[in-house]
Amino acid sequence: MTEKEKMLAGELYEGNSKELVNQLYQAQDMCYEYNKILPSKVEERNQFMRKILGKIKGEFLIEQPFMCDRGYNIEIGENFYANHNLVILDENKVKFGDNVFIAPNCSFYTAGHPLDFVTRNKGLEYAKPIEVGDNVWIGGNVVVLPGVKIGNNCVIGAGSVVTKDIPDNSVAVGNPCKVIKAI
Repeated sequence: MTEKEKMLAGELYEGNSKELVNQLYQAQDMCYEYNKILPSKVEERNQFMRKILGKIKGEFLIEQPFMCDRGYNIEIGENFYANHNLVILDENKVKFGDNVFIAPNCSFYTAGHPLDFVTRNKGLEYAKPIEVGDNVWIGGNVVVLPGVKIGNNCVIGAGSVVTKDIPDNSVAVGNPCKVIKAI
């Protein structure tokens, strides 16, 4: 199994393998170029973003700056909007449904590191997918951690750190993020 296959399977992998480092730099270079396009050139920005992301379902707008690690692991649905400073560490799949709105300074991290320092110091890491359902609003400065699924019709309050799955039709806030009411 290659390091990329291990990464996508959620197994421990060597993040500093040549193949993965080359892919990382390729995506980072593309993000750098995207972030240099004039903000008013929306169509040019969108066309360039189509080269970065793995799958785009329909209409979208991603404000600058934007950063990701791979690009090919990111899928966005119809009517997707992300405000400034979106960061996606997409070592594994990150899937956003339709009608997802993301406020500024949000981060989605599929990458994680072993708790055991001996294993961690060997340069091994893991990645777990993230999934965000349809009709989700994510407030500013939210962090979503590896392996989390946010259900349909949810609101995640500003400043939350989402460490566990959030069920459909929920308002969830805090650190760690917890459901405070049903919608």
